[in-house]
Amino acid sequence: MDDDPLKPTLAPPAPDGLATPPPLLLVDGHNLLWGATFGFPAPIYSRDKTRLLTGVFAFFALLRAAIRDDVPGGAPEVIVVFDGEHGATARKQAHDGYKASRPADEQALAPLRFLPDVKRGLENCGIAWIELKDAEADDVIATLVAASPEPRTVIILSRDRDYYQLITHRVHVLNTRFRAGHKLVTPAEVYARHQVTPTQWVDYRALTGDPADDIPGVSGIGAKTATTLLAGGLALEDLPGSGRLATGRGRAVTEQFDLALKWREMIRLDTVLALPRWPTGHASPPLPRPADVVDELNLW
Repeated sequence: MDDDPLKPTLAPPAPDGLATPPPLLLVDGHNLLWGATFGFPAPIYSRDKTRLLTGVFAFFALLRAAIRDDVPGGAPEVIVVFDGEHGATARKQAHDGYKASRPADEQALAPLRFLPDVKRGLENCGIAWIELKDAEADDVIATLVAASPEPRTVIILSRDRDYYQLITHRVHVLNTRFRAGHKLVTPAEVYARHQVTPTQWVDYRALTGDPADDIPGVSGIGAKTATTLLAGGLALEDLPGSGRLATGRGRAVTEQFDLALKWREMIRLDTVLALPRWPTGHASPPLPRPADVVDELNLW
């Protein structure tokens, strides 16, 4: 019998009967690490000033603050998910421009220097993390969301709007850069900001494109036109029979319809990956102060 606890499996374990499991906080690890490295108010150095520690210190500082200030109840089960080294390969094969404009110089990739210490710090703190070599964090998180049964609350910590497609009455996106009272993105928040529902998000992005990922969308279609075309809850496949493509910019959608379907397929997240671990239904240990995490790593 194979008892390797980190062997990828397609199905999560059955719930253990907990009446009310704590919220599940899924952290987009690279997204948080980039924000920590480049967005922290001041650089953090070792005591002898020879090592820059900003990424490690700020990662745990921001995660601890989010749990304390923005996660209902403040005692979630936490799983941090990192992009795999070859995670974007499949989407790049579908569109060679995928994420092509992202800088790849030494300064832009500086956060990666902190990654091994961040992972060690998570392990020291008893926080689970997942990294699949051939998967992007988005798809791993989507799989974890799909495997989390009702009525458990799920919160995705990320600034990436790709996760809006996963939002429901119990699945929210936490963007700590948003103003107070609007940091937890709900279905109502998505509609207020973009005039589409989370269910329509992949259709909306297929039409308008996604500049962050270098997905061009349908040429000539902007946000206003896209929301007009999708009004009333329509999806892409509803548009040819809707009468909305007969005139004006709708003709561009007709001419590029197959391309729009391609973009939607790229934007839609995978929810059926085999994962090495699944949520346990139990709260993670409280995070110590970031200075103590760094101390435990012997980095000071």
